[in-house]
This record gives sequence, C-alpha cells and structure tokens, in this order.
Amino acid sequence: MSTYIILVDWTDHGMRQIKDSPKRLDKARAMLREMGGQFKAFYMTMGGHDLVAIYEAPDDAVAACRVLGESIARLCVADHRNDPAILNAWLANKTPETVTAWAVQKGNSLLLAVEGDAALGVGSVTDTGEITLNYVAPDARFRGVSRALLSALEARAVERGNTRCTLTSTETAHRFYQSAGYLDDGAPTGRFGASSGYPMSKQIVTALES
Repeated sequence: MSTYIILVDWTDHGMRQIKDSPKRLDKARAMLREMGGQFKAFYMTMGGHDLVAIYEAPDDAVAACRVLGESIARLCVADHRNDPAILNAWLANKTPETVTAWAVQKGNSLLLAVEGDAALGVGSVTDTGEITLNYVAPDARFRGVSRALLSALEARAVERGNTRCTLTSTETAHRFYQSAGYLDDGAPTGRFGASSGYPMSKQIVTALES
C-alpha cells in the first residue's frame, strides 16, 4: 500500500451542489474500498485549495504509472519526437496520485491489464464512451494487449448504455485504431504541443453484436 495526498478544488458545478458533498465522499470511500484502499483523513480548507484528502491505495497505481511513462516515452516517439517540452507536458499528470484519482472518479472506469504480477497495459473510458487511455508496456507490444484492452473498454462503454466510442489517437496508434474500425472525426488537435492527436469515433453496438 502507498499513501497519497490529493488537493482538490471545487468546480462551479461542485459549488452549486455543495450540500451533496457528504454523499459524494461516501461514494468515493466505497469506490476506494473496492480498490483495496481507504481514506485516512479528509479536510475542508481555506487558502489555495478547497479540500485535502489523505488515503492509502494499492501499488497498482504505481505500476500503471510505469506503463504509462514507458509507453509514452518509448513507443510514442513519432508524436513527441523526443522533445523535452512535449514529453514533460504529456507526462505531467501521469502520477500515482492522479491515476488513483482517475480510478475512483465518478463516471470513469480505469482498467489494468496484468500477467502474473506484471502490469502490461492501462486503459480508461468514461461513462459517455470516451476512451481516454489505452497504453501498453513496450515489452508487451505486438502481443494483442492493446486490442484486448480496447475490446474491454468498448464493452464497458456498452454496459454504460453507449452505442459509440470516441477517442483522440496518437500518431503511433492511428493505424491501429483505423484497423479496429475507428474513423477520423476531424483535423489533429495538437495535444501537448505535438502535431498529432486525431479525433476518432466508432459505432460499437453493431460491431460488438456482430
């Protein structure tokens, strides 16, 4: 188990729904318990941040961060071109604290592909069908991990009532997603300062039923 400290700021929506904060905290506690973790302390504060939470979580978050970091640095060279500024921007939120927050975030599903004790891939999909992560460890490349993870993410999106998945593809993964039935939805967005970032989508219910 690792101990994390997370700083939280209210959104405008959160401020309007502040009376529901105890219920949201109870849900967060329940989701963290499902991961095998627990909140140790929770404080409402004044100053630079609105809330401070201290919690313990399994080391899966650390393993997931390792996969994310190595996959981006070693497999996505076509996107970041080893430019330190792009890499730093891309990796800035790939921390155990952030990954754990994604795992307990309402409306988000974080999946970890494992083999024995080794983490091979990390994927994430929102309840609205947006796939936000699909990264594989360099040593597990070309073993079908990405495709299996993508299928699991699409299945989770269907469970949440979606008929369509969206994502933003790297240059590295663009052909992979095209081969999986995703179509381009516009010009590259240039995420993190790279020239890539292809908006893509796919109708998933018909594809999964067939």
